[in-house]
Amino acid sequence: MSEKIYVVGHRSPDLDSVVSAISYAQLKNTMEKTNVYTPAVAGELNQETEYVLEKFGFNQPEKLEKAQGLKLILVDHNEFSQAVESAEEAEILEVLDHHKVNFTYGQPIPFEVKPWGATASIITQKFFDHSLEINQNLAGLLLSAILVDTVITKSPTTTQKDAQIIEQLAQLAEVENWEEFGVEIFKVRSNVSDLDAEEIIKGDFKDFNFSAGKFGVGQVETVDLSEFDDREKELLETLDKLRESGEYHSTILFITDIIKEGSRFLISSQDAKALGEALGADFSEDNKAFIPGVMSRKKQVAPKLEEQFS
Repeated sequence: MSEKIYVVGHRSPDLDSVVSAISYAQLKNTMEKTNVYTPAVAGELNQETEYVLEKFGFNQPEKLEKAQGLKLILVDHNEFSQAVESAEEAEILEVLDHHKVNFTYGQPIPFEVKPWGATASIITQKFFDHSLEINQNLAGLLLSAILVDTVITKSPTTTQKDAQIIEQLAQLAEVENWEEFGVEIFKVRSNVSDLDAEEIIKGDFKDFNFSAGKFGVGQVETVDLSEFDDREKELLETLDKLRESGEYHSTILFITDIIKEGSRFLISSQDAKALGEALGADFSEDNKAFIPGVMSRKKQVAPKLEEQFS
């Protein structure tokens, strides 16, 4: 077997998506004694991903523009609306994820989903289960992804297994204080001074298809919400443009303050009242609201949208 098999995460790749592609390709190549598994990304890398890859000495994965005719393993997603372009016309060999299942495929394939805080946690456990070495740099890479996806364990998606794996990886990576290390990454993540409004919104952005229409939901985490105060008008105008050009029902950006443990929502919607009812907020005045305790798109935002608009 010599044809490349691309291990690829979702569009608008976040850190967990990219790290999962790199680490799962390495695991598969090691276990099968081959080199055909190739990590790939389905979009431009955000700044904390670039920072973490450089910090631990990993190259940026190959970027896939289209997947037609290719062999793919999907990681950190299982919805074609979030996959690399033309993934429906690719040969899907396997899926490994930690999100809700919305997947249909014409052939039986390995399909594994665990309700853990990060796909990187699932992959780390596979390394442990098969007694495969995780060197210091790979441990740092995996640790970074899990800390970001669990918001340094503050997200409601965090499980006891994630917390256990974080402790194990911190030892292997020789990171003395993983909480401080997590804050370090989030400071890089929330530095948006060099980004335009669309780059901020699309840095971690996912599409969801409900019966009411298509919804686009972006998230940014920060240690200081006030850093975004001067950008709100620009962000709201850009959400309007993205909604109209992309034919969305609603486009949403929620900015999560990991210190205050809540999120400021900025929205553009065909039905702001219904969106407010779904999220438990009032958007009638200026299309924005702070919602305490909401930190997870997967567990707290997407399910509420699905309930309201499906």
